[in-house]
Amino acid sequence: MKVQVLAIPQTILFPGSIVRLSAEALDSKKTDDKILVVPKLENGSLSTYGTVANRLAIPRQESVLLEGLYRAKIQSVQQSDTGLDIANVEKVKDSVSSESRNRVELKLDKLKGLVKRLLDLSGADGASVMRKFVSATAASTVNSPGKLADILASVLPLDFDAKLKILSTTDVDKRLDLITEMVQAQTESMRKAVVKRPSQSASVSPSSDGDSEDSEVAELEHKLGELDLTADARRVVNRELKRLKRMHPSQAEYQVCRTYLETISEIPWSTQETEAITRDKIESAREILDAEHYGLEKVKKRLVEYLAVMYLRQEQAKRNPKTTIEDKAPILLLVGPPGVGKTSLAKSVARALDRKLHRISLGGVRDEAEIRGHRRTYVGAMPGLLVQGLRKVGVVNPVMVLDEIDKIGQGNNFHGDPSAAMLEVLDPEQNYSFNDHYINFPIDLSKTLFIATANSTDTIPGPLLDRMETIRIDGYTYMEKQHIAQRYLIPKQIRSNGVEPGTMEVPDKVLHTIATKYTREAGVRELERQVATLIRGKAVEQLQSNKKAKGKVIVKESELEKYLGLEKYHDDVVNDEVDEYADKNGVIHRRQATGVVNGLAYMGTGNGGLLTFEATKMKGKGGNLKMTGKLGDVISESGQIALSWVRANASRLGIEDKVFTQYDIHIHAPAGAIPKDGPSAGMAMTMALVSLLCDRTIPGDIAMTGEMTLRGKILPVGGVREKLLGAHMAGIKRVLLPFHLSKVVRDECKFIEETGMEIIYVKYIWDAIRAVWGFGDAIVLDSNL
Repeated sequence: MKVQVLAIPQTILFPGSIVRLSAEALDSKKTDDKILVVPKLENGSLSTYGTVANRLAIPRQESVLLEGLYRAKIQSVQQSDTGLDIANVEKVKDSVSSESRNRVELKLDKLKGLVKRLLDLSGADGASVMRKFVSATAASTVNSPGKLADILASVLPLDFDAKLKILSTTDVDKRLDLITEMVQAQTESMRKAVVKRPSQSASVSPSSDGDSEDSEVAELEHKLGELDLTADARRVVNRELKRLKRMHPSQAEYQVCRTYLETISEIPWSTQETEAITRDKIESAREILDAEHYGLEKVKKRLVEYLAVMYLRQEQAKRNPKTTIEDKAPILLLVGPPGVGKTSLAKSVARALDRKLHRISLGGVRDEAEIRGHRRTYVGAMPGLLVQGLRKVGVVNPVMVLDEIDKIGQGNNFHGDPSAAMLEVLDPEQNYSFNDHYINFPIDLSKTLFIATANSTDTIPGPLLDRMETIRIDGYTYMEKQHIAQRYLIPKQIRSNGVEPGTMEVPDKVLHTIATKYTREAGVRELERQVATLIRGKAVEQLQSNKKAKGKVIVKESELEKYLGLEKYHDDVVNDEVDEYADKNGVIHRRQATGVVNGLAYMGTGNGGLLTFEATKMKGKGGNLKMTGKLGDVISESGQIALSWVRANASRLGIEDKVFTQYDIHIHAPAGAIPKDGPSAGMAMTMALVSLLCDRTIPGDIAMTGEMTLRGKILPVGGVREKLLGAHMAGIKRVLLPFHLSKVVRDECKFIEETGMEIIYVKYIWDAIRAVWGFGDAIVLDSNL
């Protein structure tokens, strides 16, 4: 058979294997599908044996694949008219005698075992070879020992002469013996190298110029030896270190083991910030917090308490040296609306304590392994976020901020529940032996000061919430925002925008307008953005005028619309149908339409505001109640209770019975696109019905909140601070509250004195009626119920 010849230097193609060649290496004149691939020797001559291959074209690629089909012995080579070498070849079949067939099968099994051992010793290179072998045997129709031997020879790391000798051996029995001999020689050489390596590393010091890998392992061993570990941890580390020394660097497991030991060596098992607590340090800590944050007395008080306790324990240990100081840091949860300074306060705590700070954002974390770490059986395993944080700061007692803990993923997925994993972290009785899956032995987290932040406690599981000391940070009043802006925000924005300090002034009146007309939030983020916009606008104006200002540039209230645009918010008080009147004391009040009342609502994000109710009557079947405004089940039931109470007390209120037989009642809460629900609208709805049916108006500067029973008793409700802030922002002058909230208002709402709002406490709905209409010809009512 005649075929075209392709001579390749130092390359051998075996039957059953594939080689890739560039299109340039294959002469364009060689157009036959079958080509004889012949190894080209060093002296330039051709080998006696070659492989007939099939050409496989690859579309749109500048290379071709040659697939080995069978051995061929060259009889002669001639040159054609086109200048190509044409060989006359004889196909060589694998020869296996019937007597040696069983022996060949046994040799092949033995060879597979030897190859596996060689590949294990070869580490990563061996894994690559094994993948090639599996791929080749899967792609080929392997049904004979000869073909398996050829594939093994093609993937094993053998030199050119060895592979040439295997190609020239046609007897399968002898070919297997030849490959077995070569594999045994390589295995023995590799084994000696692995056995020799530990003894070499023991004699090489970390500072020697020997093998860099050995010196790095010796340095790692030295670092591990200096760690203050428990007996169990030391046993695990020593076992892994011995494994590392036995392995060759090219093995895949070597890098995994080394990374694990390096991680352990970088964890601060006993390193901590030196804390000599003194009276001066306690006072300076309070000064740092006061300088960076306005208000927030509860948090500052708790931190001072912690420092004071540490100081007393320290003094006790001086008097009695046998006393051990237990530094069980508090676990705090700062709950408040966005922008009130929770995260920045945690940073100030770290500065006040002179400790390192690490922040972990838990928002959206949905995998338990992010907290506890991945098990080492997984590829790319690493410790959890907490251990990584300790590695980063390098001390065992940092301030660790767990930001947005209320947004951590719940357990409705196959990755586990990260909030459940946090139970052990935030339990002072358990976190001294926190078990990270990657490290796999206990780590002491009890010295870490954890400060978690959240916008709401509603989404935090009960057991997790119970482990933290909750401190609520409420929204700011207008006065507080004005103070924060003058003291912190304006100087910060002046520096940030390149304005010389002391050259620009924003008066309090201008700040008040910005806070009331351009922002309406619990925090100060939007206020800071508006202040920044104002300062940038004034800076650009000064730059364009090319005139150097004489003295301070004072921002005028009339300029706000120019820089900030139109006012975004207006007073919420319903005043479309109001007039003013003076009471017997000469105080001016605003009267609005009958059936209209200002309730108070908590928005859920730290904001409060007015929730207006409108009531009207229309002829109908009588006594039917219709409620609109996207009201929920609870608030709708409050409306039913309000109507029932009014009907039951109609004679006392002076309401004729025919009203409930000839008219239907409709109660509406404006802003119908916003869902409304909750148990705090009973008093407001009742007052709206009394106003409607008694034809008496409620002053527009009065607001109220409180739930009511069917007997007319007013019950306390939540969110009172936010509701009072919302009332203040809306210009309300008087607020009706349940009597049982009087202590809460005194404790949490100290800003009331600054606002000038009057708080009227009521036990029964009769008290509310008397408070609203208790002047002039007010209805005389009995409040004995």
